[in-house]
Amino acid sequence: MNTLFDHEHSDDAHVLNIAAMAAHTQALGPGTRAVVWVQGCPLNCPGCLAPKWIPFVPAMILRPEEILEELDLDRITGLTFSGGEPMEQAAGLAALARLARRKKNLDLICFSGYRYERLLKNPPNNGVAGLLAEIDVLIDGPFIQSLNDSVGLRGSSNQRAIHLTTRLREYDFESNTRKVEITINDGELAFIGIPTPGIMSAMQTATLADKKG
Repeated sequence: MNTLFDHEHSDDAHVLNIAAMAAHTQALGPGTRAVVWVQGCPLNCPGCLAPKWIPFVPAMILRPEEILEELDLDRITGLTFSGGEPMEQAAGLAALARLARRKKNLDLICFSGYRYERLLKNPPNNGVAGLLAEIDVLIDGPFIQSLNDSVGLRGSSNQRAIHLTTRLREYDFESNTRKVEITINDGELAFIGIPTPGIMSAMQTATLADKKG
């Protein structure tokens, strides 16, 4: 696997720098979904839920078709893109969405720290319009730690669930009870989903206890 990735000067817009993937989860939207988290975000929100994925450094360098091989399309009803900041790799994610939808009729949720209005008027790159065209629900806005109200499929209450299509209209993005799946990989605790402040504190305590033990 190639481990080199130049965020500013990649010669292939469809090459993606991936922080992590989950083949199937029920914690980030309705039904059973596959999740792709990208590496790199320029926004640096204080208290970010995924600080390891902020730096623009090489992680897993994959093409859309390679990512698709890791996803179990037979078991999922939708895709969720998060990060990091998906709009920084918009062209590649749009290509991934189109490729997946050739094989199955999936819905798509995307998180972005950018406001929707900014994405329309002053997008960070030329690929944004293509990705917006694929998204069914955009959850937009920067994460604000003090506004984490522990409900809904968003990190903080300032963020909005914007329906760009009529799909997923019946799902309550604003006030549904959150689901979080805890995983352990190589002795390291991780989560899938939007954690409440209490869960984050418990995980940090458990991680510190493990290191001391």
